[in-house]
Amino acid sequence: MTATTDSAWTDSARESETANSALADTAGVVGVVDPARMDATGLIEPVAPGQAETSDVLATADSVLAEMDGGVEAVDPALVTRLFGQRAAAAQRYADRLVTTGLEWGLIGPAEVSRIWSRHLVNSVAVADIVPMGASVIDVGSGAGLPGIPLALARPDLRLTLLEPMQRRCRFLADTVAELDLSDQIEVVRDRAETYAGTADVVIARAVAGLDKLIRLTRQLWTGGQLLAFKGDRATAEIEAAAPVLKRWKLRADLLYLPQATVVRVARV
Repeated sequence: MTATTDSAWTDSARESETANSALADTAGVVGVVDPARMDATGLIEPVAPGQAETSDVLATADSVLAEMDGGVEAVDPALVTRLFGQRAAAAQRYADRLVTTGLEWGLIGPAEVSRIWSRHLVNSVAVADIVPMGASVIDVGSGAGLPGIPLALARPDLRLTLLEPMQRRCRFLADTVAELDLSDQIEVVRDRAETYAGTADVVIARAVAGLDKLIRLTRQLWTGGQLLAFKGDRATAEIEAAAPVLKRWKLRADLLYLPQATVVRVARV
């Protein structure tokens, strides 16, 4: 994995001092992890040498996401290329689909059009450097395909299942996967996390449920693997609320301050 030494991480690390204090009572179960040292823990495998250093690219993303074009957030094509490589054009088509069909179908709100890259696509690929090479991934409650589709575009080595219970959203996902020519990499499944029979190395979730409930819903999907839950300002509080579940099932929750995203990683101790 790429060691992250950028200022974005440094600032977040300083802000996490309060979180470290609040989590002290659950030492050994919960921790705040510096992404620059995650590979040393033995909990997160490094990606292949030579792969695009996504965390370094994301650390500079803010400067190229500010310009607006007709209400739709504009993005520097060079950033898209650095994040998605040969699939940069597909990533742009996906963004276009989100702000057109996705908006028309009610899969994203009108306010999201003006931040489609920074809040959605760029945020979704924040975990690209910490998902093991060749891993199987389940995106629980995929909705409009976030974070699963951007992650798949950035990491062609991964195999993803987009798990979504609503028929309308599954139709959008299936059409999008076909349009982006990702059918060999992504499967769309209409089901709920608690009833789906499949498993994966990694489960990802974004805006699905609080951490306590999310662990309960998905634990059978990533037995022996890991859960990566995208969280916001309440990440620390959610970890504290989930402490009984973490202890009962001998799980560890690491609060990861990544460039452009805050993620809670849950795995066995």
